[in-house]
Amino acid sequence: MPNPVAYRQIHGSCHCGNVRVTLDWPDSGPTFPVRACGCGLCTKHRAVWTSHPDGRFFLQIADPFQVNRYRFGTRTADFHVCLTCGVMPIATCLIDGTLYAVINVNTFDDVKLSSSNRQPTLRARQWKTGSRDGGAAGRQARSARRMEIERE
Repeated sequence: MPNPVAYRQIHGSCHCGNVRVTLDWPDSGPTFPVRACGCGLCTKHRAVWTSHPDGRFFLQIADPFQVNRYRFGTRTADFHVCLTCGVMPIATCLIDGTLYAVINVNTFDDVKLSSSNRQPTLRARQWKTGSRDGGAAGRQARSARRMEIERE
């Protein structure tokens, strides 16, 4: 009988707490991979992302009128930006009816960034071309799956 997967629960939020994320990370060791994106939006926000194909996420939005879903480039991902404090804790993408996400590790509340394992920067062109690191198939293979989205 296979062992059940143990999950490490990680909490993150925007600065004011309007957007909160809980990430269930498969407990596979003391570090987790992170990757910066080289696009203008992520560079200007200093966003550094993580996700796991076996991970799950739970997104809570206290005031949905204070959150903007920003799309640019290929217009396939929603970057959730809090309009109150300006922080971007999560980006989501709908693929074949399933919602996937990457989480901005700079918004983690209970994890030291020293426990991350930095991967090469993802170039914006890789997302657009569908190369091994980009496109819908690449996002689906790397991203956490949706557990639930709650609006208070």
